[in-house]
Amino acid sequence: MTQVSPRRRAPAMSAGERRAMIVAAALPLIAEHGAAVTTGQIARAAGIGEGTIFRVFADKDALLNACTAEAMNPDHVMRELASIPLDEPLATRLVQAAEALRAHLERMGTVIGALHASGHRRERTSGDRPVPDSREASMKATHEAVTELVEPDRAALRLEPEKITSIFLGMLFTRSHPASRDTRLTPQELVDVLLHGTLNDPRSPA
Repeated sequence: MTQVSPRRRAPAMSAGERRAMIVAAALPLIAEHGAAVTTGQIARAAGIGEGTIFRVFADKDALLNACTAEAMNPDHVMRELASIPLDEPLATRLVQAAEALRAHLERMGTVIGALHASGHRRERTSGDRPVPDSREASMKATHEAVTELVEPDRAALRLEPEKITSIFLGMLFTRSHPASRDTRLTPQELVDVLLHGTLNDPRSPA
């Protein structure tokens, strides 16, 4: 008689994995609803019971704080920058970097802006998980990652890769005035201006 092997159950999530799953489900809802999002909505999006949320988060504010920390977490964009092939042309590398960094900034701004607009203020408590990197550490890591993308072309550049990175990030992180939003440079335009300037013929007098 053939024995039927018992169905294997999927391994249970750890508290950290469940926490990350809930935060991932909550982020798009927070971007849409701000602090008005309910734990019921988040639970349905995550495919779990509402009570499960409170097994890993003390309360809704703790969940919102975790979402703020995740929105500011630079790990994802650092991985994207590290994955850009160094054998691509410099312009292509920098366009990909600009697209990745701008998407990160927009995700962060959308989540934090929605929470701020709906009245949520992040308060640090002893139970908060610390933000992985401070703002200064995050900027330093970003500068180093972009510099690595510029470094292969050092011999062809008039400025050191570190200086070019500073100019690139300065141009990228400059916020456009709302009235001139339509004139914001695309990643392609930004890189073209960085590498070639704005003159039709760079050799002609300005």
